[in-house]
Amino acid sequence: MRRRALKNSVAGILALFVLSLLGGSVAAQENVFTVQQPDYQRSPYTGMTRQHWIQAGEYLLQGAFNYIHTLDDQMYFPKQLDKTYPNNDGQVPVAKLEGLARTLFVAAPLLKDNPDLVMNGIKVADYYRHQLVNLSNPKSKSYIPHRKGGPSQTLLELGSLAISMKAAQAILWDPLTKAQKDSLAATMLSYGEGPTIGSNWMFFNVFILSFMKDQGYVVNDDYLESNLKKLLARYRGEGWYNDAPAYDYYSAWAYQTYGPIWAEMFGKKQYPQLAQQFLANQHDMVANYPYMFSRDGKMNMWGRSICYRFASVAPLALLEYDQSGEVNYGWIRRIASSTLLQFLERPEFLEDGVPTMGFYEPFAPAVQIYSCRGSVYWCGKAFLSLLLPEDAEFWTAKENTGPWEKELKKGNVYNQFQPGTNLLITNYPNSGASEMRSWCHETVAKDWQKFRSTENYNKLAYNTEFPWMADGNNGEISMNYGTKNKKGEWEVLRLYTFQSFKDGIYRRDAVLETDSTVKYQLADIPLPNGILRVDKVSVSEPTEICLGHYSLPRLNTNIQETSRKVDRQEVPVLSNGEYELAMIPLAGWNKVYTMYPEGLHPVSNQCGLIMTSDKLTDSKIYVMLQLWKKNDGKNTFSKKELSPVKSIRISEDKKQVIIQLSAKETKTILFQ
Repeated sequence: MRRRALKNSVAGILALFVLSLLGGSVAAQENVFTVQQPDYQRSPYTGMTRQHWIQAGEYLLQGAFNYIHTLDDQMYFPKQLDKTYPNNDGQVPVAKLEGLARTLFVAAPLLKDNPDLVMNGIKVADYYRHQLVNLSNPKSKSYIPHRKGGPSQTLLELGSLAISMKAAQAILWDPLTKAQKDSLAATMLSYGEGPTIGSNWMFFNVFILSFMKDQGYVVNDDYLESNLKKLLARYRGEGWYNDAPAYDYYSAWAYQTYGPIWAEMFGKKQYPQLAQQFLANQHDMVANYPYMFSRDGKMNMWGRSICYRFASVAPLALLEYDQSGEVNYGWIRRIASSTLLQFLERPEFLEDGVPTMGFYEPFAPAVQIYSCRGSVYWCGKAFLSLLLPEDAEFWTAKENTGPWEKELKKGNVYNQFQPGTNLLITNYPNSGASEMRSWCHETVAKDWQKFRSTENYNKLAYNTEFPWMADGNNGEISMNYGTKNKKGEWEVLRLYTFQSFKDGIYRRDAVLETDSTVKYQLADIPLPNGILRVDKVSVSEPTEICLGHYSLPRLNTNIQETSRKVDRQEVPVLSNGEYELAMIPLAGWNKVYTMYPEGLHPVSNQCGLIMTSDKLTDSKIYVMLQLWKKNDGKNTFSKKELSPVKSIRISEDKKQVIIQLSAKETKTILFQ
């Protein structure tokens, strides 16, 4: 990791040199955020207080303003990864608009606290006001023409601007002349009153209409109310909205951020009953959403647009807007601050002063074609927490670890199932990990944006300790099944159908996209140190299948591979100094082997992977342990930890499996 950090630092210096040769200049910036004078009395785990959040926001915004030298310069950043846009000159204007609107998520709360903020010799308030005025100025290179046609990315960005314009209204909107306001309102309303998409996009129409209504402009009230009701109709319970059709962080940094923000900014005045419903839905998430983060308060790599990173914590502070129930704000802020530092403290997070297109560093498999470099500043929504006053409980409560302190006891595993969404959240006190199992049912053939059918969603599970590895072309597959299809290619599962969750067993069925006669009946049983898989696989003609464990990134030294004897069989164990992984076949599997893929992991170029495979001719039941242990380079798996299963009984008709666990617990799995 040190070698990689040095490599990134050298690359950054070279990039700055190249930019200067090209006629531009970007001021040098520290590539790691440092918490100055941490307050370990109020925040014993992170040292972060509201003032440190302001410093973090300024640190992030400084990187963007390194590209701004005059008020006319636009927030347009070096492209990264071929798959991202813009791919032609026609896409450049909206990419610049994204940079403007999304950096303002960071700037607006900072300006509310400090209207005289200066970055790179530019008064930040002057810059954004100038750019807002230029959006409706035909002579400006920032000009956005009135809408023609259907919904577009421009609608999304203008809706985002409306949020920031209200958040810092006294700085961004009020100083404009009436003529400037009228011109900008006409531009924004042409989009806000236009067509939308039946997902979180409706919020962008809502914010434009509500803001202009708030400022005294005549708007289409019927359309505004209709969109609000349609958004509420997407609520599925337990704090979750369906975002046509997925469940992931997008629901949280969209619905569960925009809902309470709209309610507080506009709804309590304009539509109080609808506002109250958004706030009530927000409060429902308290019982599950914080459990998705690790004991250390870090987020999972799960779902699309993961380059938005700590936008995932945006809803947490907004619980302050609804005082209807108990909230452990010390735990909530610990999660928010830890997730923020999860990225800001990594040298590979920034490149040329701008967040990279990936999770920690550039990583194409996790990035979508609808993103440009400026898209990453969606993460700035986390700084909406600064709209809360200094005496808000979110800022004043003492940091704590919530239920991880006493309720979640080591030696146990805890599952939280959400019946409205079929989401399963699993907490592992032994390692401090949190794990997600969620929706995925999308074919590659119909996935025109190429993300709903991919590793962003199709893994069997997602774990905070093991960022997902991309699939390789030679059967390198982590946390999923692979099947050799009729083309001779390894094809992973993606067409899952949820069946049930009871007795600690999460049941799904799956079929292969290219051959529906290949059927999987899956049973996941989380254990204190990993997962017990009991799966029945059926095929109509002979084929080969494989299953991968989580993958381990290479850290400071090479991944160590050792062998352990478990029930008279030798099994490989991998260690990277922080974690050990083991995969133990208990029934059905033919062989277990290790691989060391390159270029597939979001943390390091090389990673370690344990896999198993078998040649299947009819139907068969497979039982597999996928175990992990947090060892910090010291403790290894004990014999007991490698043997959590006492006995297995598989019926002759392959319709029943009875598992006797060493913890004197019995699990019965029934198959068709």
